[in-house]
Amino acid sequence: MNGLDWAVLIGYFAVMVAIGVWSHKRVDNVSDFFTAGGKMPWWLSGISHHMSGYSAVMFTGYAGIAYTYGVTSFVTWSFPIAFGIAIGSKLFAPRINRLRSRLHVASPLEYLKNRYDLKTQQALAWSGMLLKIVDVGAKWAAIATLLSVFTGVSLNQGILITGVVTAIYCTIGGLWADALTELGQFVIQLLAGLTMFVAVLLELGDHGGFFGAWDEPELQGHGEPLVGPYGTVFLLAFLFIKLFEYNGGMLNQAQRYMATPTPREAERSARLSAVLWLVWPVILFFPMWMSPLLVESQKTDGSDSYALMTEQLLPHGLLGLVIVGFFSHTMAMCSSDANAIAAVFTRDVAPVLSARARAWGERSGLVAARVTTVVFLGLSMAVATQVNSPTFKDIITVVIKWVAGLMGPIAIPMMLGLLRPFRRSGPTAALVSWALGLFAFWLVNYPIHWAVDGGVPLEYQVSIPLAVSLILYVLIGFAKPEDTPERLAIIDRVNTDDDGGAVGAAVPSRGEEHVSAPARD
Repeated sequence: MNGLDWAVLIGYFAVMVAIGVWSHKRVDNVSDFFTAGGKMPWWLSGISHHMSGYSAVMFTGYAGIAYTYGVTSFVTWSFPIAFGIAIGSKLFAPRINRLRSRLHVASPLEYLKNRYDLKTQQALAWSGMLLKIVDVGAKWAAIATLLSVFTGVSLNQGILITGVVTAIYCTIGGLWADALTELGQFVIQLLAGLTMFVAVLLELGDHGGFFGAWDEPELQGHGEPLVGPYGTVFLLAFLFIKLFEYNGGMLNQAQRYMATPTPREAERSARLSAVLWLVWPVILFFPMWMSPLLVESQKTDGSDSYALMTEQLLPHGLLGLVIVGFFSHTMAMCSSDANAIAAVFTRDVAPVLSARARAWGERSGLVAARVTTVVFLGLSMAVATQVNSPTFKDIITVVIKWVAGLMGPIAIPMMLGLLRPFRRSGPTAALVSWALGLFAFWLVNYPIHWAVDGGVPLEYQVSIPLAVSLILYVLIGFAKPEDTPERLAIIDRVNTDDDGGAVGAAVPSRGEEHVSAPARD
């Protein structure tokens, strides 16, 4: 990097902070901070949903998969996400929107107290927060790794720089700042991605062009959709996992659905995000698929290949733009995660821990939300410094194994609890499926993994916990139905098609009863 690249990077940081300051004017209460007051247009929600779904891990961990295996990086990652969101646009997006417009909640988990009970809500809230700290820590480590390649700053310095900038704008402006910065980040990403795509296409002239390059020895097997550890079982597992994860199971995407004015617009935003996930990653991945022709990775996993290729192919200025594109991914995801976890803590956890929190008004609740956001970002930055330790091993291990494996037990009760076919599943089904799903994760990743020669294959490490939770949630629901009239009323409220009224309804303070059990429609 030279002075021009640094100017682009510093200018980007300044614009992000400026958007946060401008968004501050739109945040008057907790509803504005966490759900944009239900006033976000569907197209902005859709772009925000897309941008908050991936980070610089794509340019490190997934770049390594693309460098080593080729197009399977798209087939087993982006495609399952697009497919899952497309299904979720009908199945989950409208129902999650009704959580805000009809039940007047600000946290995706807030309705669980009435849908199940307080113990279930707290179990899912605490485990979800802890998982998100680890998840976001991996994202900080990924962008810091890229920053170190280009600038030579240490991993910890890179984590501190990106974390502080993100904390400033998302703490000031809440979800509005997240969405508006993500819109700007999407434009930057578009320019950066197309720049790299064209740069690599120009280089392929020496390798037979776009079509001939696939016949080069370095790309042998790169056109196969399922190779290595990423086989059919892995694809099927990820199709199922991403259905839950990217429709609200990881919380931040649920907020995008909640932020739109109506369930219909939530559905449209999800469809837009699905299309972006199907089309845009092909442009981003193509240079990574070609990278073995152009660079030689210095790391065994190939995670530095994209950064090396960027340095080699792009002139200064454009290099800075692509680096900004790296930051845009990570800061979009991390800021949205921070907002989601702040919502969970201030709306679901703090009122249980403190009588004072139950009496928070608009001003005190907003202050608590901002403080919680800063604390969460600080904790995730601390975890980021340990991502390459023996506990976590490496960035891609955290993202694929820990997040995908642990997300299922948390997401199953939350997501399926919205649907009428699972109305019989109550607190017992939710807690048992959650607890034994987490236990299954520990078993297959540690005792069984160490005992089996060669270890448990990755696809089973990530799929077994979700399968255990799903089966138990359904079976216990039938064996011990707990569909009380109050719980059925909650389900009816989020499943009926009459979407008039309650649009943009304010979220009441903690001193009010925010999730009533109304009569059936």
